Amino acid sequence: MGNRLLSPDTKIHVVSAFDISPIVLSIPTQFWGLGNFYEDSRHVAQNTAEKGTKDTSKYLHDKNSTSTITMAAIEGSQKVVILDQPKTFGADLILVSSHGHGAVASFLAGSFSQAITLDAKYSVEIVRNE
Repeated sequence: MGNRLLSPDTKIHVVSAFDISPIVLSIPTQFWGLGNFYEDSRHVAQNTAEKGTKDTSKYLHDKNSTSTITMAAIEGSQKVVILDQPKTFGADLILVSSHGHGAVASFLAGSFSQAITLDAKYSVEIVRNE
């Protein structure tokens, strides 16, 4: 997307969703009381999501300096958060990155980009990471 010519009035909203429930649920309950596991996990996940949105926004701004770019790191199921954002911001296109983990990993863990494509009510474009 960074190499595309965008119209000067293009608005881009970069979203990163983070959900620590799979992490928390994978730890036996007897360890939950050790330190601030939940808070620490949430803090790390949120910081990682915020860094991702900032890095992506900077990259897009460097390539499309006349575009308006906003960003958000939102806690919740990645699929639900991403599918709700177009309603919130009036988007007409969802861009989803694909990490290309391969057929076996996609079969075992599921393909996030495929799930978004199948359930979205808006146009979706899958962007491969270089």
